[in-house]
Amino acid sequence: MSLFGNLYKGLLKTSSRFSDGVKSIFSGKKKLDQSLLDELEELLISMDIGHKTSKLIIDRLTSIKFDKEVEHNIISQQLMNEIEAILSPVVQPLILNKKPHIIMVCGVNGNGKTTTIGKLAYKYKEMGKSVMLVACDTFRAAASEQLNIWAERSDCLIVTGEYGSDSASVAYRAVSQAIKDNVDVVLIDTAGRLQNNVNLMEELSKIYRTIKKLDDTAPHDVILVLDATTGQNAYSQLEAFSKMVNVTGLIVTKLDGTAKGGVVIGLAEAYKIKLHAIGIGENIEDLREFTSKEFAEALFNCN
Repeated sequence: MSLFGNLYKGLLKTSSRFSDGVKSIFSGKKKLDQSLLDELEELLISMDIGHKTSKLIIDRLTSIKFDKEVEHNIISQQLMNEIEAILSPVVQPLILNKKPHIIMVCGVNGNGKTTTIGKLAYKYKEMGKSVMLVACDTFRAAASEQLNIWAERSDCLIVTGEYGSDSASVAYRAVSQAIKDNVDVVLIDTAGRLQNNVNLMEELSKIYRTIKKLDDTAPHDVILVLDATTGQNAYSQLEAFSKMVNVTGLIVTKLDGTAKGGVVIGLAEAYKIKLHAIGIGENIEDLREFTSKEFAEALFNCN
């Protein structure tokens, strides 16, 4: 399957709802009046694009001088253009420009954070990079076990700590070793217990400060992994984690399991934060970098 086909398949639930919704609203030739615009705005909001971003898209459509009557394909093309314009400024692959390049990965437990780290590790190993995984979620045994499986699978170094040990100490030991051994990439898995905000905030902040003691330019990326199936909760999670650490970019997972893939568009417009990749399946290759044009076209099954 082509890369586009893979992306389209992963976004099938979202694209079916989106394109079918537009076709239903604009079945046959219709004049673009306020009633149709309201229906279209409701469709966008239902896909978790968000109220403000949905209104922005509708306002842009309103400003365009269409002929007296329009068909769904005309509206679909214009929607593709608007979505591409929103995503273009923020879609950016992860760029490795330090050695070691230290990436701190955050996210709520269950969002696919550890799996995402494993897929990134596999990708970088395939590129010929040396990779170290660091298990800083020391209060969840399953996290270390899962990371160990990925380390074996990708033939990566891994640094862990004893259950309940200080996560910042694990990070310090790992980064020190990575600097000494000239490792290319360090991927740090962190805890995601949002129900205990105070402790989590201090834990993440301490890891962040500890890394800076060893390299004042690090961490070079702080990635937040968000689960698309949580819809509007993705927005509140980004806000919560941004209060704890300087989140520099996003990876949105599980887009294949929801019809609310519009959350990617909403996050891009609302927060103007870098969007590095999306998860569209369980396979290693299903963690996809993409272009704004690819994403917009996949929503309408156009290539």
